[in-house]
Amino acid sequence: MQANEPISIPLNEQQMIMLRLLKKPLPEADFIQMRRLAVQLLSKRLDEIVENWEVENNVTAETYEALSRQHFRVPNKASK
Repeated sequence: MQANEPISIPLNEQQMIMLRLLKKPLPEADFIQMRRLAVQLLSKRLDEIVENWEVENNVTAETYEALSRQHFRVPNKASK
């Protein structure tokens, strides 16, 4: 993502607050650390969402193991 990319959707209140907090440029090391922390937070949240989905849908390690052994390829249209 480039810093000069136009934003095509309106920003929500949280996004606006973050922009105000980061109004003054940070040292590069601090910025990298903030990015890593944000990614860790989003990753943790995604893990929680997936884990809840697995519990709700009774998906277990055995389910994934069985799926990994199945054949999911779609036939090539040219070979018909």
